[in-house]
Amino acid sequence: MGAGTLYLVGTPIGNLGDISERARVTLDAVDVVAAEDTRRTRGLLAALGLRARLVSFHEGNERERTERLLEELRAGRDVAVVSDAGMPGLSDPGFRLVRVCAEAGIDVRVVPGPSAVVSALVVSGLPTDRFVFEGFLPRRAGERRARLDALAPEPRTVVFFESPRRLAAMLEEAAAALGDRRVAVARELTKLHEEVIRGRVSEVLARLEDREVRGEVVVVVEGAPARDQAAGPAPEELAAETEGLVAGGMRAREAARAVARRHGASANAVYRALVERDRDATSR
Repeated sequence: MGAGTLYLVGTPIGNLGDISERARVTLDAVDVVAAEDTRRTRGLLAALGLRARLVSFHEGNERERTERLLEELRAGRDVAVVSDAGMPGLSDPGFRLVRVCAEAGIDVRVVPGPSAVVSALVVSGLPTDRFVFEGFLPRRAGERRARLDALAPEPRTVVFFESPRRLAAMLEEAAAALGDRRVAVARELTKLHEEVIRGRVSEVLARLEDREVRGEVVVVVEGAPARDQAAGPAPEELAAETEGLVAGGMRAREAARAVARRHGASANAVYRALVERDRDATSR
């Protein structure tokens, strides 16, 4: 008997009507369904009128279960991998299993389905021709700031996953590292309470003030503006951008450092230009 086939099956991110007929047929035909949350997948299968042999396959047991699933495949059994929602392997288990199957010569096929990344991107109103997916930012504050700082010169649209509890803090940190760029916060996509909030970071933060955000959240951020990389903006130009961060509550020197780092300029020059700008405004 030959080896089985591994199927990566996309499942709805909210609306059950988005399940494809091919996904339904595949989940009905395979020998094993490896699920991020077996309870959630059991509910999905029941809604589709299907039954399957389920095994858990999540971040905590991915390494061990990869070996077990590889044994199933080598024994000639077909395996489907599903996440809680969307495409498996994107910020969800799956990558390690796909890699070892590819190395072992086992057939890997994809059954495309809904993706929160692409759905949020196309509905954001931001450029879609070039984009980068960053997943969840690190939990540690220092690592999170470092990641955002590294993304400051990125010209492509950037897509993040975020917890609703950390959304406001993430947007504030993004404003400090990236500036007051255009963003779109997509919440509960394809569900009853679907919502997309668009605007500058400061505008979106104002709309979210004193509001409890719930549900799955995707944040889409405008890429860095095109500029002359050789010359770069003058410190006087950057002082205006720095003023916006100061008005948002950031200390002047910290704001000058953030803007200078983003544009590859001198933090001291930006700070001096800011002081001069304030002096001119006071003397008028």
